[in-house]
Amino acid sequence: MFDMNLPWWEFVVRGLAVYILLLIMVRLSGHRTVGQFTPFDLLVVMLLSEAVSNSLNGGDESLVGGLIAAATLVAINSLVAFSSARSAGFEKLVDGSAVLIGRDGQFFDKVVRKCRLSESDLDEALRTHDCPRAEMKCAFLEADGEISILRNPQ
Repeated sequence: MFDMNLPWWEFVVRGLAVYILLLIMVRLSGHRTVGQFTPFDLLVVMLLSEAVSNSLNGGDESLVGGLIAAATLVAINSLVAFSSARSAGFEKLVDGSAVLIGRDGQFFDKVVRKCRLSESDLDEALRTHDCPRAEMKCAFLEADGEISILRNPQ
């Protein structure tokens, strides 16, 4: 239970490597947030956690090894959050930035496809903002995955 098969520092290195690689993969996968996960997205996240579990512990099943790996992931996440709050450039790198997806009642098809948004996502955003398409001034896909709609002033 307390005997580790690996040195403590290897858990830290493994945690750092897994965190960075998963961050890159999630960042490349798009702007979707947890609240917007489809059942397929949730399944992928669950399978990802299972897929990387051995990468984190290197076959070590000790309590101490698991706690070191968990503490490393929490510490890295805190460091990323702290750095994002202090540096706009780092925040943009990690979180991304808003993307203009429509203007003057028209959505940009190429941009919408690139952002992997469906027509129902766009219609839902218009309904949520109580904005008919004809009154839409601009639409943005925010870095957090939400769609913001600005109305024409009338």
